[in-house]
Amino acid sequence: MPVQQEPKLISGNANLPLATSISRRMSMHRGMQVGLVDARVERFNDGEIFVEVFENVRGEDMFIIQSTSNPANDNLMELLVMCDTLRRSSAARITAVIPYFGYARQDRRTKARTPITAKLVANMMVEAGIERILTMDLHAAQIQGFFDIPVDNLYAAPIFALDVMHHFAGRLENVTVVSPDVGGVARARELAKRIGCGLAIVDKRRSKPGVVEEMTVIGEVEGQTCIIVDDICDTAGTLCKAADLLIENGATEVHSYITHGVLSGPAVERVTKSKMKSLVITDSIAATESVKNAANIRIVPTAPVFAQAILNIWNGTSVSSLFDKDTLTPIYEGMYANVS
Repeated sequence: MPVQQEPKLISGNANLPLATSISRRMSMHRGMQVGLVDARVERFNDGEIFVEVFENVRGEDMFIIQSTSNPANDNLMELLVMCDTLRRSSAARITAVIPYFGYARQDRRTKARTPITAKLVANMMVEAGIERILTMDLHAAQIQGFFDIPVDNLYAAPIFALDVMHHFAGRLENVTVVSPDVGGVARARELAKRIGCGLAIVDKRRSKPGVVEEMTVIGEVEGQTCIIVDDICDTAGTLCKAADLLIENGATEVHSYITHGVLSGPAVERVTKSKMKSLVITDSIAATESVKNAANIRIVPTAPVFAQAILNIWNGTSVSSLFDKDTLTPIYEGMYANVS
C-alpha cells in the first residue's frame, strides 16, 4: 500500500504570523513537526515576484497559506506564482488557504460597463493550478459558484458565538445582535440564533458610493447591549455611524464583531474615538501595529479552526463539522471553558 504523505504548508508574505500559528497547531494535532516548507518569496527591483522552493514537494499534498489582503495585487500574484512553482515541481495536490479572499466585493455588476472581478480572480486561480480553496466568510456566498473546483467556506460565526457567550455570560438576555445593513441579515441571524438573542437591523441609504445619507434602526435596541456583526470593516465609517445611531436609540453598550479587519485609512482612529466599547476581529488579515496598540480592538485567533480544516481536507473528512459548537469548543483549548 502507498504511504500516506504528511500535509505540507507553504506561506507567502501576506500573513506569516497566521501561517506559523497554523503550523504549530497542526504539529500539536499530529504529534510531530509540521513546519512551513523552506522557500523564498521575494521581489526583483522592478517589483516582479520570484518564488523558489528549497524542499522536494513531488507527490506532496500542498497547502498554500496566503490572504489576498492589502497590497491585494501583490499578495494575489504571490499566490499564483507559488501555485505555478508547486505545479511545475510535481506536487500531487495544491490547496489554497485564503483566510481573507480579496476582490470578493466585486461579485456582480452593479451598473453598466463594470467588471465582475471576483470571477476573474477565480479563473486565474484555477488556471494557475489550484485544485481546492479553503477560505473564511466570503463576502458573498455565491462566489463559491465562480469556481469549478471545491470551495470550503469556513464561518467566523461559531467562533464569535463562543466568544460572546464567554464575555457576556450572565447577561445574554439583554444582548441584541445587529446587522449594519440589510445584506448582512443572514449573517447576523446566524449569530443571534447561536447565542439565543434578539436581532435588529440598521437600514442605510447611500447617495453615492462611500457616502451614507440616512440610517434607520429596525428593531428594539433600547436598554440592550448591541453586538454589530459583519464580514468586513474597511474604513469603519459606516460601523462607527451605526454605533452612534444605536446609542441614540437607547442602546447601553455597542460592541462589534467583524471577521476581516481591513481597517484602512482612518479606520483605527475612528474606532478608537467611537462610542463602541470594543471591536473584535479575527487574524485573517495580519494586524498592523496601530491595530495591535488600539485599546478597544481585540483579535481572536483563527489558527485552531484552519489547522483542523486543513487536517480534515487532508484526511478526506468533513469540514462542515467545524461549524458545530461541540466540535469547535475543544479545538479552542479551554479559551471558552465557561461556555455551556
